[in-house]
Amino acid sequence: MRIDKFLWCVRFYKTRSIAADEIKKNRVSLAGQPVKSSREVKEGDVIKIRKNQIDYQMKVLQIPKSRIGAKLVPLHIQDKTEKEQYEILKLRNLSQEHYRNRGEGRPTKKDRRDLDGFVVGEQHSDMGEGDWDLFFSDVDDSQTD
Repeated sequence: MRIDKFLWCVRFYKTRSIAADEIKKNRVSLAGQPVKSSREVKEGDVIKIRKNQIDYQMKVLQIPKSRIGAKLVPLHIQDKTEKEQYEILKLRNLSQEHYRNRGEGRPTKKDRRDLDGFVVGEQHSDMGEGDWDLFFSDVDDSQTD
């Protein structure tokens, strides 16, 4: 089976064209060598894939006849990825969560207006209206001397 079709069949990529594009970008290698989409995969091959800035490694156990369900994937591949790679991925995901909660998306107009009101409110809270008059009157007095 072709490697692009295999990666699609074992659900590593959502579409076969995405798998082929990743192979063209040299993000997939077999036995340490970059491969072409037409490369045949055999049982026992170790495939190394760079995805989400993580180096995944998988060993081919069986070749599926067509795309398989997610529950059947462990019958066809064995994950050989190092634990450190998964820790890197976990830390990266945690560092991105402090911006916004997952699923919230972009800020709405209301969120932006609330932020603008918050920032503007802080600027005016330092000095009252009478304080500005005192500030500028002191400057004028020093220039007249």
